[in-house]
Amino acid sequence: MKQDQLLISVKDLRTYFFLDEGTVRAVDGVDFNIWYGQTLGVVGESGCGKSVTARSILRIVPRPGRIVSGEITLYRKCDRSPSLRGENPSQQIEEIKLTDLDPTGREMCSIRGTEIALVPQEPMASLSPVHSIGNQIAEVIMLHQRVDKHTARARTIEMLELVGFPKPKERVDSLPHQLSGGLRQRAVIAMALCCHPSLLIADEPTTALDVTTEAQILRLLRNLQSELGMAIMYITHNLGVVAQMCEDVIVMYMGRVVEETSVDALFHSPLHPYTQALLRSIPRLGQKTRERRRLESIRGTVPDPYAIPKGCSFHPRCHQRIRGVCDQQEPPYVEVEPGHKVRCLLYQP
Repeated sequence: MKQDQLLISVKDLRTYFFLDEGTVRAVDGVDFNIWYGQTLGVVGESGCGKSVTARSILRIVPRPGRIVSGEITLYRKCDRSPSLRGENPSQQIEEIKLTDLDPTGREMCSIRGTEIALVPQEPMASLSPVHSIGNQIAEVIMLHQRVDKHTARARTIEMLELVGFPKPKERVDSLPHQLSGGLRQRAVIAMALCCHPSLLIADEPTTALDVTTEAQILRLLRNLQSELGMAIMYITHNLGVVAQMCEDVIVMYMGRVVEETSVDALFHSPLHPYTQALLRSIPRLGQKTRERRRLESIRGTVPDPYAIPKGCSFHPRCHQRIRGVCDQQEPPYVEVEPGHKVRCLLYQP
């Protein structure tokens, strides 16, 4: 449930990759907020900048990419000690501009893992194949909490038990290849949550899993969020997962947010033609039609990142484009209704 306190503010974020072939504007002017306790869904096709946005927040953008402009601000709750008069301790909000920090500096490294944690898309690629899952989780605990190996191992077993890992005391020394895909994903989630972060970034955590295991992981994330009170930034292609998991959604296309709204408004009154096309491409059960029809798809493909079309980047694929307008003018980002923003010339004041 979204609270009144802001956790992450992203303003005009631009992350570019400078390659020999040209400059790729992976994230090109993104704005959004994440609140304490909120679940924010991020949807869009592959190559639209979802994962790069998440990595920009964590300050782990791989070279030759870098943040060229914009601000990412973390609003961290800090306990204030009680006064000598015996007053109860209260919480202050510390404002930290992550874009001003050294990505490899001590302060950013302390934030990464304790305040903001990441569940990667493919756990087999993110876990070391020659170290046990227990050692890898314990290493994170010792790095951030400064405890000895015995205490770290005990907390590792507690975290594995928390995420529903069967027989954690017996399997804590298992290597990743000895576990199923669902158990590897649970181990990665335990690693991300071992320091109780305020924000969990889940980058398509169920992509490689079967539907039964996916349902278990989604249920696990919802239960952990309710228990720990953390916010979740959930990156996915699956709009069904968005409907099940999220409260608010941002839709990204070619490095920009093209629509931002609540989940209910997204499914009942989508505004951007791209969002409408995504919803039309969802298979639906139980619909009786007189004739069989192929599942609708979005025509064309995502443009070449080295040759983004002039004007609205979606206009070559849009059925509602206005000739001479959409291919020439940059669409504004307007708030059509309270809490419902869209980047489209069809809604220009």
